[in-house]
Amino acid sequence: MALNHRPYTFDRVVRALISMGFLWGIIWLLNYLSDALIPFAVALLLAYMMNPLVSWVQKRIKNRLAAVLISLLIVFFVLGAMAAVIIPIVVSEISHMGRLLSRLVNDTDLARRADQLLPRDIWEAVKTAAGRPEIQDFFRTDNFWKIFEAVSRRLLPGVWGLITGTASFLLGIIGLGVVALYVVFLLLDYEKVSAGWKELIPPNYREAVTGFVADFESAMSRYFRGQTAVAFMCGILFSVGFVWVGLPLGMLLGMFVGLLNMVPYLQIIGFVPAFVLAVIHALESNTDIWLVLGTTTAVFGVVQLIQDAILVPRIMGRVTGLNPAMIMLSLSIWGKLLGLLGLIIALPLTYLLLVYYRRFLASVKPASASSIDT
Repeated sequence: MALNHRPYTFDRVVRALISMGFLWGIIWLLNYLSDALIPFAVALLLAYMMNPLVSWVQKRIKNRLAAVLISLLIVFFVLGAMAAVIIPIVVSEISHMGRLLSRLVNDTDLARRADQLLPRDIWEAVKTAAGRPEIQDFFRTDNFWKIFEAVSRRLLPGVWGLITGTASFLLGIIGLGVVALYVVFLLLDYEKVSAGWKELIPPNYREAVTGFVADFESAMSRYFRGQTAVAFMCGILFSVGFVWVGLPLGMLLGMFVGLLNMVPYLQIIGFVPAFVLAVIHALESNTDIWLVLGTTTAVFGVVQLIQDAILVPRIMGRVTGLNPAMIMLSLSIWGKLLGLLGLIIALPLTYLLLVYYRRFLASVKPASASSIDT
């Protein structure tokens, strides 16, 4: 591909401005229709994730509709089984944490030990936070749905306010039904949809756009499959390690730190809650604080060693080939541009941009060499 040396005439500038205005109009329209498009986008993502399972089932029963229904049943069964195992453990850990906080607030042996071992300002901050009514109410309940409601009120206050009314609740149920219908219809005609959208692209741009989308999908799928597997295994290892140490909320903390592994190096944030819970466990069990902090740090070190020496090389391989400095730079830039979403997709996007830049350089060099020869 040779470089374009055409002069910037008035006509060319006008065409560029019209193209930019058209692009801005598309962005505005998408933003205006976001409420209607979000259910479809969610369903499209779910269909994309479920299609490999549907295709695998279809090879054995030769009927697409039956394969879709069986795949949905498999997914619901797996999620239900996981919830049946995890939810009682989570509720038990939260209730245990509630009892510890109550003992910290009241004048008990645990509170007196904390007063003796912790610096005065830190102890006062912990005591004030533990004594807040909303914290006490959250950890005192043993009902999962009450816990879910409390978390939803804190994390999604606007959304929770919408679903508390009867009419809005019914609309929410209808919205979930619409998403489910979208998923079923998209899975039924997934091959047609994945091939048919290309015909909507103008012929002059079709090859470039479809090539970019194919490369983007390949990079994203390879990266997220590998990174999800790494994060899942690290979450299991952290949960086992924290439960072995005896930390309150050990399983929840392990799953949280494992989830942070979706973004490289972000799991370091887990040190803060882990050390706080380690101190609480040391006070509860009357164990040396430094011993508990040391074993908690050892859990982080062992899991990080397993991740770097075994999991990442075997699962991720050379998916991106980026060095640590480039990884940190890409996380900073994309995180600044797109927030949390940017942190999640930073590495595959950076890898894709580097691939296209190398292709651009490879196409420019022959053109430059031929111009020098002439």
